[in-house]
Amino acid sequence: MALYALGDLHLSFQADKSMDKFGRVWKNHERKIEKYAGRTVKPEDTLVLTGDHSWGRKLDECSEDLDFIARLPGRKILLRGNHDMFWNANKTKQLNEEFAGKLFFLQNNFAAYRDYALVGTKGYTFEGPFYLDGRGRITGWDEEREQQAKKLVDREMKRLRESFRQAEEAGYRKFVMFLHYPPTNILEETSPFTEIAEEYRVSAVVYSHCHGESRFGDSIRGEFHGIRYLLVSGDYLGFRPELVLE
Repeated sequence: MALYALGDLHLSFQADKSMDKFGRVWKNHERKIEKYAGRTVKPEDTLVLTGDHSWGRKLDECSEDLDFIARLPGRKILLRGNHDMFWNANKTKQLNEEFAGKLFFLQNNFAAYRDYALVGTKGYTFEGPFYLDGRGRITGWDEEREQQAKKLVDREMKRLRESFRQAEEAGYRKFVMFLHYPPTNILEETSPFTEIAEEYRVSAVVYSHCHGESRFGDSIRGEFHGIRYLLVSGDYLGFRPELVLE
């Protein structure tokens, strides 16, 4: 039994939204997902998919994408991404009822993996716009958007704390934390998300959202304050699921 993660599948079996323009790695990326998951993930394993599953805006517009995910091996746990318009955060319970036995939607709840609780939320990171000087150095940013970002971070932190609360109430003391957005932006060394990770002494923080080589270094990768930070964006991993826990 093992725990794997992969993010940003950006499937579009029913939507006219090819990802090919974003680089060669996206060519036939659905086949790569299917191939590498089939080689890596066993039926007894758990695969957490960290958001941006489908370009469908409504549930019936992404049914083929979700069916594709359901056919991947292992137990599939889905996190909400910024492009997952089909997923109303207030209707997660209904999604879990509709897809029971096929997919589990992680939002204001938790999932168990051995003696670990898997907790998570979409998260949010202020991505600018940043203002640069002639040498490419950041000289300022849009303060109005920053204030809106802080409101969204507060909302996501409440959702994340609810996941931790439920897991602790169920008796769990070991955690893996999942986000869609990176835990920090390019200016931050810490954030509310890294602070809560340290508060609960999570084993790992797993996130995605960062696309293209120029964005892979936007946030923390590797060990920081005793916690492993794993970027699992599909194009970063070549669509190979990343091992989180054995």
